[in-house]
Amino acid sequence: MLNYPMLTVIMPVYNTADYLPRAFDALLNQEEDNFKLIVVDDGSTDNSAEVIKKYQSKFRYFKFIQQENQGPSAARNKAMEFLDTPYFTFHDGDDWTDPGYTAFFIRAFKKYPQCDLVCCGYYINTEKGKQHAVGTFDADEITKEEAYLKMTNVFGSPVKGYSWNKAYRTEIVKANNLQFDPDIALLEDQIFNVKYTSLARSVYFTQTPYYHYLQRKGSIIHQPNLKKVKDNFRGNYRVWQHILKSVSAECKEKQAEKKMKLREDRK
Repeated sequence: MLNYPMLTVIMPVYNTADYLPRAFDALLNQEEDNFKLIVVDDGSTDNSAEVIKKYQSKFRYFKFIQQENQGPSAARNKAMEFLDTPYFTFHDGDDWTDPGYTAFFIRAFKKYPQCDLVCCGYYINTEKGKQHAVGTFDADEITKEEAYLKMTNVFGSPVKGYSWNKAYRTEIVKANNLQFDPDIALLEDQIFNVKYTSLARSVYFTQTPYYHYLQRKGSIIHQPNLKKVKDNFRGNYRVWQHILKSVSAECKEKQAEKKMKLREDRK
């Protein structure tokens, strides 16, 4: 008998019917196939729902949720209401993964029990078939301050602010009622990750790529509009507001510990 899964993969879907078979087939080909999959169809107007239903019976643990279009943040938040595994990650409907994707997260949490956030490397793929791995090989356990720098690095960081190359502890999200900000359409991943990291003990990352991020013109993030310009400013403000608040709290805590130690030494 299989043990209950340790990991949940959350997939928000909006009009990605042409890409879903590749995403699902890759998840069916995982080395560690004992995981849960929660798919939220966020009001798709194509035949995404039909594709999802065709694959539903192929997975051991599969939950399908349909809702009116509210955006990816609302879709992720809805899925998180149903989390009951120790760890979870995210997966976009037009991307796909290598066979070691789910196994990496589960192994990393077991190997580094003091880490509350685990990050893997990723490829950037184009619709013309081009592919390259981001960053140079590196792997390490890092502090939350170091994680902030890697999340906000606009250049070759293998961490960045994405949610699909990271896995989280469900208990931290539940205990602190963490959610994605539904009122913003840009940097919502980074905001969530900064809030989560402020509550984490430490972070483990590797540049080894397990996730394929497809950059396509038709995706929501690559459709320019004035709201995104505004959201970019709002998103960066929220990111750095949380970072500065977290760093300040850490400094005060360390100062308090230092004062306490000095008092004990004087006794």
